[in-house]
Amino acid sequence: MKQTSKFLLIAFFLVSLLSFDALAGKKKIIVSASQNDAKIFVDGVLSGTGQVTIVVLDNSCVTVKAEKTGYLLSTVTFCNRKNAATLPKSYYIDMVRDDSYDASIQTDIANIDMEIRSGKNYNDAWRLINQIVASYIDAIEITDKETGYIRTSWEVKSFSQNTIRTRIIVKLGSENPLTFKVKLVSEYAMSPLTSVKSDELFREWDRVLRKYANILPEIQSRLQ
Repeated sequence: MKQTSKFLLIAFFLVSLLSFDALAGKKKIIVSASQNDAKIFVDGVLSGTGQVTIVVLDNSCVTVKAEKTGYLLSTVTFCNRKNAATLPKSYYIDMVRDDSYDASIQTDIANIDMEIRSGKNYNDAWRLINQIVASYIDAIEITDKETGYIRTSWEVKSFSQNTIRTRIIVKLGSENPLTFKVKLVSEYAMSPLTSVKSDELFREWDRVLRKYANILPEIQSRLQ
């Protein structure tokens, strides 16, 4: 029993000594972002907005991320090690605008079936819809006049930290009255140059690229 207690005491002493050394060599850094309402995460934990003070223990690293809607995610890692560069007392994160955000608009009509009624006869409406769709995305994957179905190929646009894919789907709703269901599909993957075939990496986006923003209003107005 005495021997066990002795070992426990030694173990406690060693752990305390290591903890003391880590604390003794710790470094404090004031990290601030150019956007004062940016969320700042330290090792994945939200630690403040705009500015935080981080502590980097001896022989360890800390990762800081600054995040704000409309801006690129900024990440920096500080390492307090013998062979690492000298840590600064303060660090400024100059946040950059998100180019995918600026090239898009927020909308409530993306990824839903919009019912559009037409006063034209079916042949004229069908021809007009094909013309409008092709003027936005000319690569048509499927077009079937008999069933009233159109699906374009994916149009892909890569940005600094994002990949956006867009397609248009048209389905015949009813023949009397003549209605079509049109869906503008807008999806994103949070990395550049993502393959369009990587379906598991894409998620629905509540924004659409500006170049496609007018397709639904145009179909709606021209089919009347």
